[in-house]
Amino acid sequence: MAYDAGMVAAVASEIRRFATDARVEKIIQPEKDEIILFLHCKDETKKLSISASANTARVNFTSVTKESPQTPPMFCTLLRKHLSSAHLSEVLQPDFERVLIFKFNARDELGFDIQRYLIAEIMGKYSNLIFCDGNMKILGAVHPVDFSLSSKRQVLPGMKYELPPSQEKLNPLTVTKDEFIKRALSSLGMPVPKWILSAFCGISKLVASEICADAFGNADEDIKDGNVQKLYCKFVSFTDKIKNENFEPTLIYDDKKKPTEYSFLPITQYCDGYFAYKSDSVSEVIEKFFLEKCADERRRQRGADIFKFLSNTQGRIMRKTALQREELAECAKKDEYKNKGDIITASIYMIPKRSTSVSLPDYSKEDCPNVEIALDARLTPAQNAQRYYKLYNKAKRAECELTSQLLNAERELEYLRTVEESLSKSENESDLDEIRGELAQSGYFSRSGKARFAAKKHTPKPLKFITSGGYTVLCGKNNTQNDYISMKLAKKNDYWFHVKNMPGSHVILECDGKEEPDVRDFTEAAEIAAYYSKAKESSMVEVEYTLVKNLKKPPSSAPGYVIYHTNYSAVVDPKDGKLLNG
Repeated sequence: MAYDAGMVAAVASEIRRFATDARVEKIIQPEKDEIILFLHCKDETKKLSISASANTARVNFTSVTKESPQTPPMFCTLLRKHLSSAHLSEVLQPDFERVLIFKFNARDELGFDIQRYLIAEIMGKYSNLIFCDGNMKILGAVHPVDFSLSSKRQVLPGMKYELPPSQEKLNPLTVTKDEFIKRALSSLGMPVPKWILSAFCGISKLVASEICADAFGNADEDIKDGNVQKLYCKFVSFTDKIKNENFEPTLIYDDKKKPTEYSFLPITQYCDGYFAYKSDSVSEVIEKFFLEKCADERRRQRGADIFKFLSNTQGRIMRKTALQREELAECAKKDEYKNKGDIITASIYMIPKRSTSVSLPDYSKEDCPNVEIALDARLTPAQNAQRYYKLYNKAKRAECELTSQLLNAERELEYLRTVEESLSKSENESDLDEIRGELAQSGYFSRSGKARFAAKKHTPKPLKFITSGGYTVLCGKNNTQNDYISMKLAKKNDYWFHVKNMPGSHVILECDGKEEPDVRDFTEAAEIAAYYSKAKESSMVEVEYTLVKNLKKPPSSAPGYVIYHTNYSAVVDPKDGKLLNG
């Protein structure tokens, strides 16, 4: 898995094909290290996403709609100042590096023609977005680099832009046959993929292995005196595809239908259990991979404060309940304390003063066995009996209180699990703010936090789908949205769905006064409820459903909590409701 120079070349080719001379309509910066350019290309507007994230750096056209922050970051403001209404004139990839240079023709404040350059460096943790003037002087960067971060290359406003330091490797697009063979013969015995990686720039491990597999039928062949010519032929075939822009974007899925690898050329080295998805668009392959593979990681980054809070709070509750269960086990001795008090009272005349222990008969049992009882020598026999009665009453009260506290802790953990499940469905910063606001309203954040999120309050935007029969299905992404659609939006004759005994979304099948929905519509709504729940990965999931008029929300209950006593149930296979609209 690597966004290598070949992938950069494929993306550059696609951008040139669709967006050359496109006009910049709009610029947003939805993430701190990602910008999206809205480019007007002929009769349509395309969104070009450029990310400098350490783990998800990439450039591609995107169809995903992302929210723009109310206050744009400084880098976004800089781009808007210089690039609004500018035209994209060139897309360059210097020296087969993982670098794309976007050249724009723009106008300054006086109306004179000027050039501006936006440079995307796709290099893992060293990725960056750099904006330069017509003389390649740096005007701004997403990740400024000063002397404390790098002694070799600084990226600061006012400095002249320079390409990343060379790795002293050969350019695969310009290497001659003699250079290739000479370098290969000097590395006899080395595995072919390892040698390709060490000798040539811009090639990923996946592509190196694919070249080897294409040449020799396996991906771990060693360089030998007799196979260098064959390797060179396959290597040239690989470079010719790049030179001729003959790309075949491919995405590899594993047996669990999870994206595993992607490339600009066909991948044949994977065996049984894997399957390839091929597309005419390299951007489609990139977007599919990163949307499915990296969504959780990106969500974890944006909601790091919520993840940390949930982890710490759940850990604290579980540690506390473990101690409470130990105390509850001690409370089981309460009957023993009462029995000892009764034994002392029944035979009090037999107990000498200042005794530390005594053996007395237990009249509550049939054979009246003697019981050894510890005494406090400082107390009279009657006071020792009272001491055991006090221990009994204390244990009895503690048992009642601990049982109540453990029940409350279990309810709290159950609620926090629903919040955790909500995080997996959050799509943007608004969804995360709703979760933060929900936690603030529930008393988990400070008063200042509660006021801050109350100020951000807005109308929730639940997921919306259309069934095969044309009925609207609403799906809450968090507890705030669950309450909103179930208690405010839904009509009394709509149907409510929820996975049984597990955290999940509330789902509403809107009837809108229509006739009773078809069985297919009920099934699709239940499939959505199963998919947007903790049971998403299961094959068959039980979903309960009932009319909305049967729902009740107890006073002071947690967000998203409802009760009902009349319901039906269905067992379905979880399916994403987006498929219904696709």
